[in-house]
Amino acid sequence: MTPLMTTAPAIRTLADLLERLGGIAPGRVLCQPAPGRATEADLLEVATHDDRLYELVDGALVEKAVGLRESLLAIVIAASLREFVLPRNLGVVSGADGTMRLFPGLVRIPDVAFASWDRFAEGRIPLDPIPDLVPDLVVEVVSEGNTVAEMDRKRREYFRAGVRLVWMIEPKDRTAAVFTSPEQSARLDEAQTLDGGAVLPGFALPLRDLFAELDREAPI
Repeated sequence: MTPLMTTAPAIRTLADLLERLGGIAPGRVLCQPAPGRATEADLLEVATHDDRLYELVDGALVEKAVGLRESLLAIVIAASLREFVLPRNLGVVSGADGTMRLFPGLVRIPDVAFASWDRFAEGRIPLDPIPDLVPDLVVEVVSEGNTVAEMDRKRREYFRAGVRLVWMIEPKDRTAAVFTSPEQSARLDEAQTLDGGAVLPGFALPLRDLFAELDREAPI
């Protein structure tokens, strides 16, 4: 695993921390444990009594921005990926509470992720609730609470860790950004199709079908 290198200045104030995290809202950062001192043990302990999801970033527990519409889209993507992956036994598809350690001290929870079997040291699903796991494909469905800088940081971390493909889904304008590197991307509109590229050759999900989930209504 490639070490996480940073040349950012030391965090001295809450404003410094929030800027480092991508200009996120202060209400998303837990104060107990104190920012800068949180550990994976704290993350697991909070999960036992808090119904919100947190990631561990720069020694702080940061609430994961979520929403109903985002969750609906994530489920459709996860189901489509699993339908493709499972019959071929290509690996594992995880959902929005699947914690993974990208680097020591950095725990992320992608909305959806696919990890091929060769990403698992023993070729099986680990027992550790926060495993060392870098997936091949990561999907982030952008929520209202996310900032551009926050998602940019996440994307760069994913590729630095060894992720090969990142999909950023934008429910608001019904588009998807497909990244094959931190800087190389293609933006797809609702008339186009997500494909698995070199990571999942043959996989395809029309964006029109994905976003149709947001238009469903009760029968008259």
